[in-house]
Amino acid sequence: QSNINGILYRCDDFVVNDTKLGLVQKVREHLQNLENSAFTADRHRKRKLLENSTLNSKLLKVNGSTTAICATGLRNLGNTCFMNAILQSLSNIEQFCCYFKELPAVELRNGKTAGRRTYHTRSQGDNNVSLVEEFRKTLCALWQGSQTAFSPESLFYVVWKIMPNFRGYQQQDAHEFMRYLLDHLHLELQGGFNGVSRSAILQENSTLSASNKCCINGASTVVTAIFGGILQNEVNCLICGTESRKFDPFLDLSLDIPSQFRSKRSKNQENGPVCSLRDCLRSFTDLEELDETELYMCHKCKKKQKSTKKFWIQKLPKVLCLHLKRFHWTAYLRNKVDTYVEFPLRGLDMKCYLLEPENSGPESCLYDLAAVVVHHGSGVGSGHYTAYATHEGRWFHFNDSTVTLTDEETVVKAKAYILFYVERQARAGSDKL
Repeated sequence: QSNINGILYRCDDFVVNDTKLGLVQKVREHLQNLENSAFTADRHRKRKLLENSTLNSKLLKVNGSTTAICATGLRNLGNTCFMNAILQSLSNIEQFCCYFKELPAVELRNGKTAGRRTYHTRSQGDNNVSLVEEFRKTLCALWQGSQTAFSPESLFYVVWKIMPNFRGYQQQDAHEFMRYLLDHLHLELQGGFNGVSRSAILQENSTLSASNKCCINGASTVVTAIFGGILQNEVNCLICGTESRKFDPFLDLSLDIPSQFRSKRSKNQENGPVCSLRDCLRSFTDLEELDETELYMCHKCKKKQKSTKKFWIQKLPKVLCLHLKRFHWTAYLRNKVDTYVEFPLRGLDMKCYLLEPENSGPESCLYDLAAVVVHHGSGVGSGHYTAYATHEGRWFHFNDSTVTLTDEETVVKAKAYILFYVERQARAGSDKL
């Protein structure tokens, strides 16, 4: 097996060979039967919900007629739930998703394929690999109403090609994958697209004006225009009082769960107050004294000194991505913090964390939840990822191939790992956190 794996990693291909007895095919057939059984059970469950549940009946009624679930699931290619949960979440960030879906398809301009719209497959060479194209194709497939789950095999192959950390079929960290994905989309978008600069395409989109852009590693793209914000990092020397300020762009914020809440695992547990998202944000932005391992090099004292550090948000993004740091290294293991963190569905107010709150309008700091990624299990290298996301006023639960309607009460009980909040457009009324 190790020799086979070595060959596979050298050629960057998938496992396609079988044993003489066809054991791999038998496993595939067995898994397919299990999936079909799950699909049938899910279909019966949906029918029962439609017949007996007033809530879900109302959710499905549009203009007086009942509509079917339009969302499409993603096949698990072998512990790829981490990827599926992120893709489903991003597909429900409307402005981000629409940008990619409106891009023209990549055209191959040689031989028999000239002039035709084609997509990358494993048989094509490295020069034809495009993460943007496969990402675009996947997003287009997710909301076409297909009852059959979409297989993101071509996208996963490109991920293998350009992100070596994610090769193989072991469980991966969904947050780490999201960061790699956004970073590589950003880098590729800075290049050309069918002879037209993608930055030029971005410039044509009036909703993504220059004032909303945050440049990370070069020119702005839709990635930085949607997810990009700016932090101000203030460090003060405790010996001479010298203050140092630095501005850092960000695509997401990683928040610690305060230690006093780490023993509380459920919302209804009675031993003390419930941890809230505000507690995590406050912990992130509060003044902190750096320990002995993080001494600050003071230019006035000309040596490392004790200091304090504080973060301010200088610019908020259109989509605020908050990562709760649930995995921590101990001496030998990476343990999970399974604390329940209360989070709002609507009206997350970020004004008090801004560097200059007086320059912000009354609605510009309010955010509404668009998607949540949840990790089920005890460790980062095991367990399972699913996602909740809202689409046209309805909440869905995305569990690989299975997509089900759900409700707000279920969503708020989830132990969130990654939260995607969308900036609220100016409108009358508010319900703040």
